Amino acid sequence: MTMLADQTELYEEISNPLDCVEDILAGQNWSFSRTNPDELMVDVSGRLGTYRMTLLWQEEYSAMQFFCHYDLVVTEDRRDLLALALSRVNSGLWLGHFDIAPDTGVPCFRHTSLFRGQTGSSGADHLQDLMDIALNECERFYPMFHALAEISDLDESQLDLAVADIAGEA
Repeated sequence: MTMLADQTELYEEISNPLDCVEDILAGQNWSFSRTNPDELMVDVSGRLGTYRMTLLWQEEYSAMQFFCHYDLVVTEDRRDLLALALSRVNSGLWLGHFDIAPDTGVPCFRHTSLFRGQTGSSGADHLQDLMDIALNECERFYPMFHALAEISDLDESQLDLAVADIAGEA
């Protein structure tokens, strides 16, 4: 096989990583919807909450945008505490960041990852890692977002507790 044929086969193999995501989700028995060739959504139940994962493939950049939305709403009057919490949390993350949709108040973990040079198998591993990281980070900070969304008299000291890492389970 020539080098050009190898490159063409490699390009075709990873031309849309969402196909790999479908295989990963089918292996987990998770139901998902593929609204168009470049977008996939799946609802995932974690230990603490339910999350909507959205993956958007951008072929022109060989990049995948990855969003993991909480099933919570932080109201406008909590945005000052939210900004403080996001600053503390995001400064300690290695991959991705949390933000909030200004129009809906729904918190979200998001990340964009480049896929240039990925093969089908390495791309699938990469995608599995991204999904695992997003779910773990969402679970890790669920108490904070839940407190911001649900506790009416939340103050900064309580927020500090909600942001702290939890060890073990009660």
